[in-house]
Amino acid sequence: MADTKTPPGSDGPLPDKETGAVAAAAAPLDGDIAIVEAKHASEKEHQMSLLKALKLYPKAIGWSVLVSSTIIMEGYDLALLGNLYASPAFNKKFGEYDAASDKYVVSAAWQSGLSNGARAGEIFGLIFAGWASDRFGYKMTTIGSLILMICFIFVLFFAPNVKVLVVGEILCGVPWGAFQSVTAAYASEVAPMVLRPYLTTFINMCWVIGQFFAVAVNKGSVGRNDDYAYKIPFAVQWVWPVPILAGLIFAPESPWWYVRHGRKEEARRSLLRLTSRNQPDFDLDETIAMIEHTNELEKKLKEGVRFRDCFKGVDLRRTEIVVGIWLVQTLGGQNLMGYFAYFLVQAGMDSSNSFTLSLCQYALGMIGTAGSWFLMSRVGRRKIHFGGLCAQLTLLIIVGCLSFGTTKASVWAIGAMLIVFTFVYDFAVGPVTYSLVSELSSTRLKAKTIVLARAAYNASNIFVNVMTNYQLSSTAWNWGARTAFFWAGSCLLSAIWVFFRLPEPKGRTYAELDLLFEQRVPARKFAETKIDPFAHTEEKRSLSGEMLEHVEK
Repeated sequence: MADTKTPPGSDGPLPDKETGAVAAAAAPLDGDIAIVEAKHASEKEHQMSLLKALKLYPKAIGWSVLVSSTIIMEGYDLALLGNLYASPAFNKKFGEYDAASDKYVVSAAWQSGLSNGARAGEIFGLIFAGWASDRFGYKMTTIGSLILMICFIFVLFFAPNVKVLVVGEILCGVPWGAFQSVTAAYASEVAPMVLRPYLTTFINMCWVIGQFFAVAVNKGSVGRNDDYAYKIPFAVQWVWPVPILAGLIFAPESPWWYVRHGRKEEARRSLLRLTSRNQPDFDLDETIAMIEHTNELEKKLKEGVRFRDCFKGVDLRRTEIVVGIWLVQTLGGQNLMGYFAYFLVQAGMDSSNSFTLSLCQYALGMIGTAGSWFLMSRVGRRKIHFGGLCAQLTLLIIVGCLSFGTTKASVWAIGAMLIVFTFVYDFAVGPVTYSLVSELSSTRLKAKTIVLARAAYNASNIFVNVMTNYQLSSTAWNWGARTAFFWAGSCLLSAIWVFFRLPEPKGRTYAELDLLFEQRVPARKFAETKIDPFAHTEEKRSLSGEMLEHVEK
């Protein structure tokens, strides 16, 4: 950067900072320069193309992808459980003999205990991560969680009975919860506006990758009759944390986190490690000034950064929206995807074919997530989310209607519809959720807002898992494919909430979103409302220019 600047309203450059000339004017003018720099950086971010962002932030993309890959482990295990219920060896080890079906089965109560044990552990992990990430940073929180993950997998692998298996799920849930909080926050802070939807939605891709590997491993071991039919799938979980941990040791912390803690020089060094050198039109100090300006703006708009501040003033609305977005994920029928193989077995399909269809399901899910990147560059997040929910509602009604069929063709048709459901979910609702929650949270309360929202998500999942287990289990309600009708109803309610409450954050900087919420703009008018986060500084800059002119004369 040059040593002198010419602010609006002045006739000449500022005095050289190193000489100390015109010291009386230095204090107000330094702040004024920062505002000008912040505005320049904001304008550049609005004008930045995807190609330019890829050239400028390749390192940020790589580090974000590495942090987000921790979600593969959670997606793997949660899909693993749902598919292990279709494994004869697993049911024989941890289940009880059911005379009516002449099979060993894990009861609906223990299925709920296993699934909800992980969810309960995740809530503890989220609370821990909300405190730890604010105090120690995203990097150190993730490293600590990975170490815990490596240790807790031993409990799953050596579990002698279903009770110990539940304990293992609870313990593993703690680092999984931490990963849920850190990934979205880190991905949204290390890259510019144009890259945020891609990096945040990649988290959903990691979920699908984990689910795909869970089904692939299960399919490869389902034919075994010994304990390794389920021990091998548990052991595969050790594959992820070690290489991720080795890479994260060298990862930079978020520059936004450093600014929030008043560590500007470390924020500059972090931003240098996230960007490419010698890129034209990129000014490091301008970007830091923009981060500082947004941070100061949010400090003026709200009082603190504690959990209770999420429920005060305009942040109450932001918290409600972020929590609601994640609740919609549990209430839109998506839970049937995790029980896909088990769902088809209960509908009459054999285990091998159900795993084959599950692989197709998650392969299409990955294609759908990649397709969502193309869609989000052209269509607003609100339209994608609402349209996806409407499509899911239609598919759930179709699945419910097919449940009245009695032929094998109807079972295969149900499988086909659920595969299409997975594609729609991973093309629309699933990936765009991660983009929405990271953009609609304020930067100062982002970690805590995500913690609250994800904790509500996990709590609702406890209800959803209990309901689904009882709905599908042959030892309980045994609804089969008619379960889809129940979730079609909750999906309809979710779509109504989204229509009236979900705003459009596409093309907005964090400072612009702060002011849109501060001015209480209705959700359906976010996209069309014009806002300038620097407008309130124009009068101040004009006054500073007049002061400088007077001093120079």
